[in-house]
Amino acid sequence: MIKVELKDGSILEVKQGSSILDVAKQISEGLARIATAGEVNGEVKDLRFKIENDCTLVIHTFEGSDVGKKAYWHTTSHIMAQAVKRLFPKAKLAIGPAIDNGFYYDFDVEKPFTDEDKIKIEEEMKRIIKENLEIERFELQRAEALELMSDKGEDYKVELINELPEDSVISFYKQGDFTDLCAGPHLLSTGKVKAVKILSSSGAYWRGNENNKMLQRIYAISYPKSSQLEEYINLIEEAKKRDHRKLGKELDLFFFDETAPGMAYWMPKGLKMMNVLIDLWRKEHDKRGYMEFSGPQLNSSELWKTSGHWDHYKEDMFVLTDSDGKEQALKPMNCPNAIKIYASKLRSYKDLPLRFNDIDVIHRNEKSGQLNGLFRVRMFRQDDAHNFITEDQIGTEIKDIIQIAKQLYGLFGIDFELTLSTRPDDFMGDIELWNKAETNLREVLDELCGENQYRINEGDGAFYGPKIDIKMKDCLGREWQMGTVQVDFQLPLRFNLSYIDANGDKKAPILIHRALFGSFERFIGIITEHFAGAFPTWLAPVQVRVLPITDAHLEYAKSVKKEMFNAGIRVELDDRQEKIGYKIREAQLQKIPYMLVVGDKEVNENKVSVRSRKEGDIGAVSVEEFISKIKYEIENYIK
Repeated sequence: MIKVELKDGSILEVKQGSSILDVAKQISEGLARIATAGEVNGEVKDLRFKIENDCTLVIHTFEGSDVGKKAYWHTTSHIMAQAVKRLFPKAKLAIGPAIDNGFYYDFDVEKPFTDEDKIKIEEEMKRIIKENLEIERFELQRAEALELMSDKGEDYKVELINELPEDSVISFYKQGDFTDLCAGPHLLSTGKVKAVKILSSSGAYWRGNENNKMLQRIYAISYPKSSQLEEYINLIEEAKKRDHRKLGKELDLFFFDETAPGMAYWMPKGLKMMNVLIDLWRKEHDKRGYMEFSGPQLNSSELWKTSGHWDHYKEDMFVLTDSDGKEQALKPMNCPNAIKIYASKLRSYKDLPLRFNDIDVIHRNEKSGQLNGLFRVRMFRQDDAHNFITEDQIGTEIKDIIQIAKQLYGLFGIDFELTLSTRPDDFMGDIELWNKAETNLREVLDELCGENQYRINEGDGAFYGPKIDIKMKDCLGREWQMGTVQVDFQLPLRFNLSYIDANGDKKAPILIHRALFGSFERFIGIITEHFAGAFPTWLAPVQVRVLPITDAHLEYAKSVKKEMFNAGIRVELDDRQEKIGYKIREAQLQKIPYMLVVGDKEVNENKVSVRSRKEGDIGAVSVEEFISKIKYEIENYIK
């Protein structure tokens, strides 16, 4: 007998050589039915995996964890690949991973998949599921694996195997007439998958490299219940209506053009909203002692070599040669410039913490296939800050940063979760300093979130220090990676930064990199979809539109507009010779929070008839009363 420690800390005695599925059955038949994978001593394994020694064990299900979902979806990606090979025998297999929402598989085929092809593939997937084929795992030595894939003509699999060490033992999964190279884990049979749907297809370069061949990628999703699939499809339809690229054009906020891939053209209304966010960001940081600076857009390669970006990030930078023949690069991030500001004068421990924030434009040479509206761009404004602190200030500084995040996100009615990423295997620096930093971060998270009420990604920290990631869910339940707070021990050393401590000795500061919105562009894209373009009044680019019923009411409407403008309200006047019903519909389509209708009665009584985007007709009030109401709503960030 061996001892297995379960997720809740309890100890279960099982026979040596029991599979993870056997353990699940010993706990309950219900758990065994829905289990998708296991995690033994932190390593994800198949349900088939046999346990030989005392260990910790987490049993994953589709509903219970991302690990459980990905095992389910990865299994379904093989079902899709099998379906494609049955229908298109000459297709060559590339890769087919699980992703955050479903899975995809890349194929080398003679021509792109048509809508009719995708319908046939989905039908064939359902047949394979109905066949309930047993899924078997087997291993081969590298030479045998190469022979197997070469015999099948799977050139891309051969390329992958060739990159593995000579002594590698390589795993495969077989289901019926289909075999694929794969590390797993997988479900026990194809019949365990219940509901599938092909979502879309597109071109994708092999390994994301534009110099490689263009493959055809099919995206799909699967669920244990048909009702879950139906719910997801409904969410997709709703997401299409909320697509920020579509709304950006409709609401005159921003657009993209082929003359500047990955770089948004900001219309006056969109830039107004951007500036409202920037003003809010400045206000909250000014209160906390942050000092805004601005640095060069273009820096010498020497700066990027010192920071390490030249060796690790050059391919993602826009590099050019100046008139003197020297290499320069558009900055992809702000940290080296913040470091230069710090290093511009001698610093004392009494100066710390020093908090430098900036919103300079930065550029990243993202591959064209990865560009995605405002979510993935080549030019953006990062809501950046770099805080220089002592070791003893790590905990208090992180706590203050998270408080800023809570304040900012709370204004949008957005909930977020915090994830702690700990020391990776390739960490750099003093392990004692790492331990101190991680302890401080855990203590802060315990205080802010409650003990064990946050996620931990073991070994997922940056090589230079642990980090906290901020993740939010929008109204459709989609999770977004937002801000990040990273503790850095290395850059201060690379740049020989120092401060004079209380004993008169030189010490290196610790650097905290942090962005809370992530970038203003990306954040606007996310909240555009979150609010479906119906922004809170305080954020809306146009807060009020004045609608005169006829030209006879135009002069009064102009005076109302002037009063609104003088009160600091973002107001427009619709003076077109159109019927009032048409003007109201137009204002509603533009998602303007308030419409003020003025006719004979309003002119005579010095009032406005208020129509709210949320509540419809509110009634007639004086101009002063309306201004007082809307200013209260704006100043208090009413959602």
